[in-house]
Amino acid sequence: MAQPLATVGILSIGDMGLGIAKLLTASNFRVVTNVSDRSKDTHRRASSASVELLPTDIALVEQADYILSIVPPRDAFSIARRIEAASRSAQRQQSTPLYFLDLNAVSPATSKAVAAHFSSSPAIRLLDGGIIGGPPKLIETPDASFCTYKPSVVVSGPYPLHDAPENGQHLAQLLNVKHISAEIGPASGLKMCFAAMSKGFTAIAIESFTTAERMGVLPELQAHLKEYNPSAGASATRGLVGMPPKAYRWVAEMEEIARTMEEFGGFRSRGSGVSVEDEDGQESSGKRKGSEGRGGDLFRGVSDVYRFVADETRLGQEKTESRERGMTVEDVATLCVEAMVER
Repeated sequence: MAQPLATVGILSIGDMGLGIAKLLTASNFRVVTNVSDRSKDTHRRASSASVELLPTDIALVEQADYILSIVPPRDAFSIARRIEAASRSAQRQQSTPLYFLDLNAVSPATSKAVAAHFSSSPAIRLLDGGIIGGPPKLIETPDASFCTYKPSVVVSGPYPLHDAPENGQHLAQLLNVKHISAEIGPASGLKMCFAAMSKGFTAIAIESFTTAERMGVLPELQAHLKEYNPSAGASATRGLVGMPPKAYRWVAEMEEIARTMEEFGGFRSRGSGVSVEDEDGQESSGKRKGSEGRGGDLFRGVSDVYRFVADETRLGQEKTESRERGMTVEDVATLCVEAMVER
């Protein structure tokens, strides 16, 4: 067997992490992870992609040339803190730095808090990033694997991945990496702006289709969309049936989008103080200098829609690899109406 091109750690092996792990292992990269605190489903996914299971974060830091952080937004800062803490105890044999790619759906403010946390760890090189699109798709045959689709991996920061010594250029090309800035923040900001459009529209569809179902006019709504706005109808259908297993992740992501729109877009409303991030990446209440009050109300409302789906409906129990409900827009609307009635 050929020597691996490099060792890539992935935290964690969810739907996206699994797709990227399969792409990497099919291209002669060694992929490792620490799933000691994760579910049986995560262990099963990791094994299915030939990912090596390591017992600790310290072992991960010692063996990896790169670590990709791909976790729910609510866990992004804690993962960075774990890796930084592990790096203080790890005894790396490599003379090259460890590249940490924060590919989570978080605001530029959160990305900058992560960068500040790593500032005292010169052996770790941080790349701010985001993944736009779905997981990679591979066709596997007995002789080879062929990738038919890759998402866009946008990154920014002072250390371009293609300059990394351990086959960084090969890794960047394989992952479809686009380095858009030498600063921390622009990549996560681009991800936030893109997700605001796609996931924001799906939240609108949830409310619209649920209300139409409750009023008894869902078939008529679908018919009019098909005739007068077929592209919106098709987008709504894709979004609604694909959303259930991901709704829990999108609760915090919409909060991160709200923060981005406030701090970088300037969309603030008059009222109570805005959410301010302290040095540990946590939120505290307070008013920013020059702010007229808390903004981002639109996307905090969107966050509430996904919280409702995740916490109050049967849809929140769905898993990507074992779907049972919400496979049609009619079932999504029906389950949302049932949960509304029970409120």
